[in-house]
Amino acid sequence: MTTQETKLTAGDAEVTVAPGNGCRVSSLKIAGTELLRQGAKYGCFPMVPWCGRIRDGRFLDGGQVRQMPLNSPPHAIHGFARDAEWRTARTSAAEAVFTYDLTEPWPYPGRVTQIVALTEDSLTLTLGIETYGDSFPAQAGWHPWFNRNLGGEDVRIGFDAAWQEERGDDHLPTGHRIDPKPGPWDDCFGMPDGVDVTLTWPGQLEVNVKSREPWVVVYDEQDAAVCVEPQTGPPNGLNTEPRLLTPVDPLETSTTWTWRHL
Repeated sequence: MTTQETKLTAGDAEVTVAPGNGCRVSSLKIAGTELLRQGAKYGCFPMVPWCGRIRDGRFLDGGQVRQMPLNSPPHAIHGFARDAEWRTARTSAAEAVFTYDLTEPWPYPGRVTQIVALTEDSLTLTLGIETYGDSFPAQAGWHPWFNRNLGGEDVRIGFDAAWQEERGDDHLPTGHRIDPKPGPWDDCFGMPDGVDVTLTWPGQLEVNVKSREPWVVVYDEQDAAVCVEPQTGPPNGLNTEPRLLTPVDPLETSTTWTWRHL
């Protein structure tokens, strides 16, 4: 087992994964161009065992209230696997597998697995969560920070959502669905047929982000980067759209980014 960075290459694509820093994809280069914002908190990190904010850090497990640390007061945000040290289970030329055992403050024992697979024109990330004991609610997703500018024009974000989750002043969905509004966004959108978002750096590169999941958060309020976050449920979803994983029904999700030169 090692926590050293893992590099995969295929064609002119190179991906670097840092298992010791939350198993984030710390770099994705296409023909030498870095797509992801650099820095210890950036790249693309897995959101596990929940995505986005939990209101006041609390969620219900049956009749029991569970309290998570308020890492974004007054809420808890993005899980804590992004801050943990993962183990490298195995690597090959085109694929690497990493694991992380859920521990305190998460009240349920379980294991998270992330698989990173690279081809000449795509990157596929797969997350799985399994329980070692009782069933529990969970979410999984990814939080990539794509560079807004690759040396030419700023990126353009294209997608067609069925709805937008109305966002309250506390940055959490109010429970109402509205017609999608123009950006800038820090918002969750519904795509019942699966996430499908295209990032276009005119004259340079196009990246299509897909997932079978129906939820995506789009964030483009920062000058340096934009985020397209496929996830298995909306923010505060442990309370509003709980997905229960069981010993016979683990949670598994994936996203694929496909690119082409323009």
